[in-house]
Amino acid sequence: MSTSTLALRSITPEEHTSFLEGRSGVSFMQRPEWAAVKGGWRGESLGWFEGETLVGAALVLHRSMPVLKRTLAYLPDGPVLDFERYPASVSLPPLTAHLKRHGAFAVRLGPAVDRTVWSAVDVRKAMGAGELKQLSELTPAASLPAGDALAADLAALGFKHLDAGLDFAAGQPEYVARVPLVSADGAALDMDGVLALFSQSARRETRQSLKADLEIEVGTTADMGRFHALYSTTADRQDFTGRPLSYFENLHSTLNAAVPGSCTLYFASFGGKDLATALRVRSGDLAWYLYGASGNEERKRNAPKALQHRMLADSLAEGCLSLDQGGVTPTLQRGEAHGGLSYFKTSMGCDVVRTEGEWELPLRRFLAWGFEKYMAFRAR
Repeated sequence: MSTSTLALRSITPEEHTSFLEGRSGVSFMQRPEWAAVKGGWRGESLGWFEGETLVGAALVLHRSMPVLKRTLAYLPDGPVLDFERYPASVSLPPLTAHLKRHGAFAVRLGPAVDRTVWSAVDVRKAMGAGELKQLSELTPAASLPAGDALAADLAALGFKHLDAGLDFAAGQPEYVARVPLVSADGAALDMDGVLALFSQSARRETRQSLKADLEIEVGTTADMGRFHALYSTTADRQDFTGRPLSYFENLHSTLNAAVPGSCTLYFASFGGKDLATALRVRSGDLAWYLYGASGNEERKRNAPKALQHRMLADSLAEGCLSLDQGGVTPTLQRGEAHGGLSYFKTSMGCDVVRTEGEWELPLRRFLAWGFEKYMAFRAR
């Protein structure tokens, strides 16, 4: 633990990017280019300095409050800082003071720090038995004390933990599903080792999909219309409101312009017809299955599983530690809301990981309260 005083100041996007290069465990949402993807938010790069050495960085997204020139300051999956060496009690007060001086009424952050891991096999067995209700009742595969220590420090500083809820409304989910691509001792797995994490039926269907005469290809931004056609079909089938085509075009082009190959668009087709599509994002040694969609035809060919296999193969080849497949809830009841989703993701080899989640500190309490009420009204 360092007891040195940390100074916080603005850094350029180039300094920010240089700091992140070669670092492990950096989320794509903490890279400066992410600000150009998030419409309605203004990005700011900040750095922590120990003397003249840059030791931490943050992408802060600012969202303006209606009428008043005040902002919600949001650090998704951030900041990128070693909290064991530079504890929150030392590193965060300079951040909150800077943001308050520059007009923020609240700061929300979600450090990319894990607290608890439950194995895919154990979660599947518990859900199959139906005797336990919540993950907290299930013995974890790993408990990480650094995450618990950070949570205690954040609470001591006055931060309030946000409940993401069943629809993850607070922002990034607290519980996520990840396929581990390394063993518990850090050794890289091969594809057979990854498939061994799958349920028997998911493993069989995945292998069948590889024999289904599917053509797997990687597309460009110009192919995003094909992606969006399948995405719209999925939105209609599952009754959700999707994002516009322009969002995905901007996402793909912006991320790849900053780091070539960091956003990959996949298609699985048969007889010249697209059956499934997926978007994978990579940041250093981490990867995310960000979006997936499929059509209504030839569903027995299991095209989505063929794409997941390809994403896993690419992530393994790139030396990634995991393939994140998005949020889940802590329920162990298959019949409850989102329980089926958790069971499906663990059947595809995903461990369930409890992260630090998101925390918020009001800097101007009345404005923070007003913004919360405004966003609740908009969500009706």
